[in-house]
Amino acid sequence: MAAHRKSRQSPLGGSAVRTAATLALASAATATLFEGSGHADPRPTTAQVKAKVDRLYEEAEVATERYNGAKEKADEARTAFDRLRDEAARRTERLNTARDALGTMAAAQYRTGGLDPAVQLALTSNPDQYLERAALAEKAGDRQAAAVTAVRRELAAIRQLRGESAGKLAALRGHEAELRRQKAAVVGKLTEARTLLARLTEEERARYEAAAAARDGSGATTRADGTSGMSGGSPMVRADRSSGGERGPVTAPNDRAAAAIAFAHAQLGKPYVWGATGPSAYDCSGLTQAAWRAAGISLPRTTYTQINAGRRVSRSQLAPGDLVFFYSGISHVGLYIGGGQMIHAPRPGAPVRIAPIDEMPFAGATRVG
Repeated sequence: MAAHRKSRQSPLGGSAVRTAATLALASAATATLFEGSGHADPRPTTAQVKAKVDRLYEEAEVATERYNGAKEKADEARTAFDRLRDEAARRTERLNTARDALGTMAAAQYRTGGLDPAVQLALTSNPDQYLERAALAEKAGDRQAAAVTAVRRELAAIRQLRGESAGKLAALRGHEAELRRQKAAVVGKLTEARTLLARLTEEERARYEAAAAARDGSGATTRADGTSGMSGGSPMVRADRSSGGERGPVTAPNDRAAAAIAFAHAQLGKPYVWGATGPSAYDCSGLTQAAWRAAGISLPRTTYTQINAGRRVSRSQLAPGDLVFFYSGISHVGLYIGGGQMIHAPRPGAPVRIAPIDEMPFAGATRVG
C-alpha cells in the first residue's frame, strides 16, 4: 500500500516558492532598515560634545589624583621594603660573622680533647702553666657564650625583619594594583574624550576650541587633538603668559609665597601631563607641589592631601600664594596670584596658564606659607 501512495504536493510550484521567499527576504530587509534608521541615535551637537568631554576631563582628573595618591603610597611602601631588605642583609652578614666565630671556638675545643680539668691538672708537669691556661679557657668560654647570644639575637632580628618585609611587600603589591586600576581609568576617560572630539567637523572643532579658550581665560586656542594653536600670529606660550587679565604686578604677602608664584610663572606654557611633577610637564597638583617646593615647603602629592597642608582660608581672604581648590571632590588645584586669577595646569591639551578662579566650582583654599 505504502509503495503506491502518492506523495503530497505543495500548493505552490517551485518558481512560486522562490518568488515568495525573495519577497519575504526583501520585506525583512526593508523592515530592518527602517527599524535601524528609526532608532539611530541623533548626532550630538557641539554643545553636547563639549559638555560630555568636559565631564570626561573632570572624571579623568579625579582618577589622576587617585593615581597620584596610589603612586605616593606605592613609593613609600617600596622605600620601606627596600630599607627592611637592606637591614636584613646587614643582619645576615653579622649573623654569619658570629657563626664563624662560634665555629672557630668549637674547633679549638675539639682539638683539646675535652679532658676533665682534674685529670688534666694531675697529668700536667707544670701546674702553674695549667692553671694559667685554665683561666684563659674560662675567658674563652665567656666569649663563646657571648657569641651564642649574638647568634640568637641576630636570628631573632632576621625573623622579625622577614615578617615585616612580607607585610610591606604585600602592601606594595596592593598599591601597585591600585596604581594600574587608576591608570586604566585615566587612559579610558581620555581616550573616550579624544574619540568624541575626533567625530566633530572642522567647523564644530573650531567652535569647541573657541569655547574652551574662553572658559580657560586664554586668548590662545587648543586643537581638539591636543596640539597648540595660534592666536594673532603669536605662539600659545606667549598667549598663556599674558592671558587672564592679570592686574599689575603680584604683591605676595611673604618671600616664600613670592618664590612659589615666581616658579609657577616660569612654568607657563608647559604642557599638562597627568601624573607629571615637572620639570617639563605637570598635572594640577604636581605644579602646586613643585612651586612650593621651590619656596622651601614640602607639600603632599594630591589635591586631597594638599587642602589639609595648611590653614584654611575663605574666598574673601585669599592672598597670593594660596592654594585654591575646585569641584566637590577636591579634584583640581591652582596657585592664586591675586586679582581673582590663578596659575594652574588645566587639562590635557591645555598648558599651564593664568585663568580666573571663577571658571570652575570653588571648593576651598589653603594657606601654606
